[in-house]
Amino acid sequence: MDMTDTLANVLNTMKVAEIRGKQDTLVRPASKMIRSVLEILKEEGYIDEFELLNNGLDGEFSVKLSGKINACGAVKPRFPVKTSDWEKYESRFLPAKGMGILLVSTSKGIVTHQKAKEQNAGGRLIAYVY
Repeated sequence: MDMTDTLANVLNTMKVAEIRGKQDTLVRPASKMIRSVLEILKEEGYIDEFELLNNGLDGEFSVKLSGKINACGAVKPRFPVKTSDWEKYESRFLPAKGMGILLVSTSKGIVTHQKAKEQNAGGRLIAYVY
C-alpha cells in the first residue's frame, strides 16, 4: 500500500467501502488531520460516526458510513486558494453549485470551503467530497 498520502488512502478506503455497500470500515493510520477530516464529514452528514481504536500500533478509526458519499478524494497538488478563487475550485472539483464540500487547511485548522468563505480566509485545498 502506498503510504505517501494517508489522506488519499483514507478517502479511497471509505469510497470503496461505500461502493461495496458496507456499513462500516477501518481507516488508518490515526492522525490529528484524519480526525479533523472525519469530524467535518460527520458534521456534514457524509458519515454517521467514528471512533479511535488503539490496536497497539498507530491506531485506526472505525468509521460508520451513512451511504451518502458518491465520490471523494484528495486534491493534488494541494492548491493554495485565495479568498477570491473559491468559485473556480468549486466548479473544478464539485459536480454542481451547492453540492458537496471542499476541505481546506487554513491557519485556523481544517474547515469546509463554506466556512473559509464566511471567515474570508484562504488556505490549501486538501480534499473534496460529494
